[in-house]
Amino acid sequence: MSEAMPRPGRKNPLARTRTPTAPQGTRSRTADHLLAAAAEGRFALQVCDACGQVAYPPRDACPACLSGGFTVRDVDPAGTLLAETTIRLPSDVHFRERAPWRTGIVELDAGPIVVAHLHGDLAEGGQTRLALMIDRSGAPVMAALPAKETPNMADDPMLRELTCDPKYRRALVTDGRHPIGQAVAKALAAAGADIVFVGIPSPWKPFPGEEALRTIAGVEIVPLDVTDSESVEEWAKQDGQRVDILVNTAEHIRPGGMVDRHGVTVAREELEVRYLGLMRLAQAFGPVMRARGADGARSATAFVSILSVYALTNWPAYGATSAVDAACLSATQSLRAELAPGGIRVMNVFTGPTDTEWYQTVPPPKVSPAALARALVDGLKRGLEDVYVGDVAADIRDRFRDDPKALERELGR
Repeated sequence: MSEAMPRPGRKNPLARTRTPTAPQGTRSRTADHLLAAAAEGRFALQVCDACGQVAYPPRDACPACLSGGFTVRDVDPAGTLLAETTIRLPSDVHFRERAPWRTGIVELDAGPIVVAHLHGDLAEGGQTRLALMIDRSGAPVMAALPAKETPNMADDPMLRELTCDPKYRRALVTDGRHPIGQAVAKALAAAGADIVFVGIPSPWKPFPGEEALRTIAGVEIVPLDVTDSESVEEWAKQDGQRVDILVNTAEHIRPGGMVDRHGVTVAREELEVRYLGLMRLAQAFGPVMRARGADGARSATAFVSILSVYALTNWPAYGATSAVDAACLSATQSLRAELAPGGIRVMNVFTGPTDTEWYQTVPPPKVSPAALARALVDGLKRGLEDVYVGDVAADIRDRFRDDPKALERELGR
């Protein structure tokens, strides 16, 4: 069984910060089709459209009937560990720094035989379940996990390497005035984060939930205003090197689209908080986080943005807000590429209307701040890139993939 991970000690200030490395991440365009499933935590493989054969590794022709038609579908992740080996002196620099490293051969109940990274609680001949995950190179890889939950399972070094578990890490929540920011801070603390810094713009001004926020063990209130470059840069210089997980909860949501709004003042405010705020955070914290991607047990690991699912396709009732979040989605894709050399996971949490003030007139179903926070933390623990929270977000995602033009018309009616 996995041993409980000890709380990391303070870093020796004279010790060198290890340069981030990545495993070999070159994949074919065909193999990259598995990325969408890995980003959402689904186990999906190629399935032949002609004969139903499940294929792995990804290929352009079916190994059974030579048909060229494949669909990537969710399949049964259960399997049997046929053989395992421990690599003690890997030739790859990335794995050499993490040796010993276990790999093995797993036969899936669905058919294929795959090579996978092995969890420490697995034994040869035992049952396992495979997970399709994203490694530090940004490539989809196979990880073999225990078929059932085991004690201290999440503390396994291989699993910690492929995920962004908040345990013993230090997090920054950028806006604690909002109920979502407060819920995220509480969820991160409950997940074992050592410190949760919570940014408060204008800290002299009282706000609902302040007293409860201050009573959460491990929470530290800090002055931070994402609309003020000086505020962001000053705090980043002071404590940015202590941030392992950054969660941007700052938001500015207002109803209305383009035609019926008078002037551009509200649009400027939305851009200032959401898009330009994201850019300020990326510029202030991104370089340090990227450099600390291999800094021991408390490596920098994740940059998280909470976005409306209508960033995928505009909802005219909140048209301007949807447009700003679409810009933020594009910005996070750029950020993902820029932080990749440090192995930093950029995770987008998509949600439909939330049970908060500015969605008051929107009918249910709505997502509660607590549910959103739980999904966010679960996404970190599983190492995801895209998390869809609630029925509305899942519905919009599926309809967008099926027919984006039809969805555009439906939302505009």
